[in-house]
Amino acid sequence: MDERVDNKSERLETLGHLGLQQFAPYLMNRIMGRYNSTLRNDLRDQGLTVPQARALAVLSVGDGMSINELSVYTVIEQSTMSRTLDALEMQGLVRREACQDDSRTRNIFLTDKGREEFNRAWPSMHQAFADMFKNIDEAEYAAFVGTLQKILGNIRKHNF
Repeated sequence: MDERVDNKSERLETLGHLGLQQFAPYLMNRIMGRYNSTLRNDLRDQGLTVPQARALAVLSVGDGMSINELSVYTVIEQSTMSRTLDALEMQGLVRREACQDDSRTRNIFLTDKGREEFNRAWPSMHQAFADMFKNIDEAEYAAFVGTLQKILGNIRKHNF
């Protein structure tokens, strides 16, 4: 029997031994839950939901995505994304256009009104982000983002 396998299995800890405060997925979920709760309260007055704001944010950076791409980047299930886009389209914030390469695919674009709405939402989003990273210097932030990018690379299921 390979000694490395035995050593590795001996090192496996239970969640009870590790503890929630040392379990990164728990911490990431808790942080994002708090961030989303803050946004939900701030965006309510603007008449936007968190999924709508996420879609507008992603499109403000990469306009013209398919629903599938937008679902991945916003971390929103495709069925929820479709309903979110329906609402945004009814408000005149996005438009859907047939893809030139594949008429079955529709790409999503921000309208001018959608860009204005995102620009109204951005200060709250940025403030919530800034609050999360208070007392964290640039080097710590850069290392943290680098680690997150490595983790994402480890679990990525899409080429983007």
